[in-house]
Amino acid sequence: MTQDPYEILGVSRDASADEIKKAYRRLARQLHPDVNPDPETQERFKDVSRAYEVLSDPGKRQAYDRGGDAFSQGFGGAGQGFSFTDIMDAFFGGGAPGGGQSRGPRSRARRGQDALIRLDVTLAEAAFGVTRDLKVDTALTCETCDGEGTAPGTKPVACETCHGQGEVAVVQRSFLGEIRTLRPCAACRGFGSVIPDPCRECSGDGRVRSRRTLTVKIPAGVDHGTRVQLTGQGEVGPGGGPAGDLYVEIHVEPHKTFTRHGNDLHTTISLPMTAAALGTHLTLPLLEADLTSTAETPDEEKPVTTYDLDVRPGTQSGSEQVIRGFGVPSLRGGRGDLVVSIKVDTPTRLDPRQEELLRELAAIRGEESPDGQNEAPTRGMFGRLRDAFQG
Repeated sequence: MTQDPYEILGVSRDASADEIKKAYRRLARQLHPDVNPDPETQERFKDVSRAYEVLSDPGKRQAYDRGGDAFSQGFGGAGQGFSFTDIMDAFFGGGAPGGGQSRGPRSRARRGQDALIRLDVTLAEAAFGVTRDLKVDTALTCETCDGEGTAPGTKPVACETCHGQGEVAVVQRSFLGEIRTLRPCAACRGFGSVIPDPCRECSGDGRVRSRRTLTVKIPAGVDHGTRVQLTGQGEVGPGGGPAGDLYVEIHVEPHKTFTRHGNDLHTTISLPMTAAALGTHLTLPLLEADLTSTAETPDEEKPVTTYDLDVRPGTQSGSEQVIRGFGVPSLRGGRGDLVVSIKVDTPTRLDPRQEELLRELAAIRGEESPDGQNEAPTRGMFGRLRDAFQG
């Protein structure tokens, strides 16, 4: 097998560093032992790796171009080792030009975590909006060190183990020779510096826990489980890093008379059988009647709190009346409906005079001895569609 690194990689002698790297990555993907375990292929992979080690180093390449032996000991053969980062780059890309470059120390400042807090509201507050003051216990920037984590008048110093690089090289022997990998420095945890005199207030973290008060405006139309995002109001990050977000999760308390289905409100009213039979007029309280001084109303005018409902004569128990536009405001505009279900109460206790009048009415209507009639069950929409298709 030829020992010319240019021929091994399949590039010309005037190839650029980028062309050499692309050629190496292409061959490494084809010849890596994890892809081709054949012994002959493994030997070729070793040759490709050694050739790339020579041509990717400007000094070694220049020495070879002047007539040096590319694979002699001391020139840069397998005994000298090569960076495992180059092999990883061949499969996953990345790295600085030339390969094998250190990622450098990582910053102490990191983004803080998001926080979640639960807020209990009434159905009226969820429907029409509300402004609340919340007490939040989160991490804040330490005012003593301004997030630096160092005692006043001091600064971090370079790590003596990694010399400020944040990484240390670990050399291991394998069938490829000596493989050098970079790992975060354990002495400085990859920061490249250490804090010899940490701030006593935050113990070097750059933040402290404290309670603060936030004014939160809940928009009209939120529902149970809705989360309102407050950007930058969460936990402050270590080292004075930016704060995360605060999420306010809405929990709507049950209402004594209204239930919510989407943007519609449902309520039930009870009527005596005489009112259902003859028809009546009644004043129905609306959800707006529950609004408090802290709630956000749709407009600045005093909201309408009642609705004049006309019950038609002959209204049956279980029937519904829909009042358009008196439900819950939508987050996207518009408003749902109020659905009123009618429940007809049948008296269970009658005095003699009431019983006499009812018997007289039954006689007039010919209902003294009614014979029960079986009724067909009510079919839903899909049942009616099935019957239509079946003729």
